[in-house]
Amino acid sequence: MRILKSPLNIDFMARRKLAMTVSVALILVSIVAVILRGMNLGIDFTGGTLVEVGYQKAVELSQVRSVLAAAGFEDVTVQHFGTTKDVLVRLAASADGDEAALSNRAFSELNAAVDGSAQLRRVEFVGPQVGDELTEDGGLAMLYALIGILIYVALRFEYRFALGSIIALVHDVLITIGIFAVFQVEFDLPVLAAVLAVIGYSLNDTIVVYDRIRENFRKIRKGDAESIINASLNQTLARTLVTSLTTLLVLLSLFVFGGEIIHGFALALIIGVVVGTYSSIYVASSAVLMLGISRSDLLPEKKEGADIASDGSQV
Repeated sequence: MRILKSPLNIDFMARRKLAMTVSVALILVSIVAVILRGMNLGIDFTGGTLVEVGYQKAVELSQVRSVLAAAGFEDVTVQHFGTTKDVLVRLAASADGDEAALSNRAFSELNAAVDGSAQLRRVEFVGPQVGDELTEDGGLAMLYALIGILIYVALRFEYRFALGSIIALVHDVLITIGIFAVFQVEFDLPVLAAVLAVIGYSLNDTIVVYDRIRENFRKIRKGDAESIINASLNQTLARTLVTSLTTLLVLLSLFVFGGEIIHGFALALIIGVVVGTYSSIYVASSAVLMLGISRSDLLPEKKEGADIASDGSQV
């Protein structure tokens, strides 16, 4: 069987130590940011009330905050929603549990400040108990996804590949979450969904690279593990970049034109695609190399009475 040649000859593995140093540094920064700064959890996880208000004219967010502060509202988040005439107000959960009265009082204050010209677009309530359940279920969803992927890759490839894929996925998730913690971008359910999508996207890229590495280990008789992995990365690089760039074009369009409600979702996916592309080239491949993968680990076991062909397959 003819081996696919690539016009590229980039020595990726020669830079693996530098890449791993950068990755470790980013992971440490992410962990420290999550511990010290914490996540800016949205109303989906913390519980509370969301009020969307529409105005006849553009309104400054500082004016909205001043009105609410003067009315005694604390722990309030105010942001434009789509246009400067639409405002999204997030209120902390009421102490007495009467969220309807809380939202009505907030809207009354905002409406009175503009002589009754404001419009109440929507109101959403999330109780603290529901928020706690969503936080727990979201964490379990990511954990179960990683366990399922570990089992799948171990069965399809070899345990070193399974460990390498999990290392790459944990790397991608930690850095994505860490960026949200560093810049205090709101983390809500759509963002959690994006993080789970990042796991799937990153795994897909990693599987493509691992498939080619496994094939080349069986086909290429001359060359050490490092040179075979380099050849595999060069052969899959065009596919990886084309897939990532086309995906990024869609995500950038969503981020710019999709409106405030999906900014966090699009941002998480943009970060995840960039980091996932990097990790499939450097982290996943470097991991299997450090774990000591060799040709003998990937050659099929010779059955009694069978011969091994020149390409490594049984005949």
